Amino acid sequence: MRQLGYIHLGVRGLGLMYIAVVALTMLFLPACSIIVEHNVNTDVSIVPLVGRWFVFWGVGVRLGLAGLRQIIQPGFTARDIFKITGNEALPVVRELGFANISTGVVALASVVMKTFVLPAAIVGGIFYAMAGFTHVTAHGQSRNEAIAMVSDFFVSAVLAVFAIATLAGY
Repeated sequence: MRQLGYIHLGVRGLGLMYIAVVALTMLFLPACSIIVEHNVNTDVSIVPLVGRWFVFWGVGVRLGLAGLRQIIQPGFTARDIFKITGNEALPVVRELGFANISTGVVALASVVMKTFVLPAAIVGGIFYAMAGFTHVTAHGQSRNEAIAMVSDFFVSAVLAVFAIATLAGY
């Protein structure tokens, strides 16, 4: 059993927490933010709102949280996502965490620096597409890996549509 602060969670509880974080940051919170901002400011096109909030939540918050976890608990990513049981991969997972935090910081800053949205969407979209394809090729996918794959492809598609629409002038 793992202890997180005062909360005791079994392995099943950690799995549910992972699913909740992915669902919240990759779908629910971006959708709520788009709806709220569009209701507050109806003059704004939906395209920039989709980009802004999927970049903020899906790239900024999600990759920032993943990066923190990869630095603090590299074993989770190595073991539960990539099914690597030895400790040899832990330094590489930590470095992935540094890259995720770096990308996440730029995406978080895009809320106040609107010129960061498109570059963060492109970087995040490429990252998620490539990560999704990596999960496709995995043999004997775990539940967490399947969740990662579906969410990676979903956000990659949303960010690609946003980038193409933005570059086309919508």
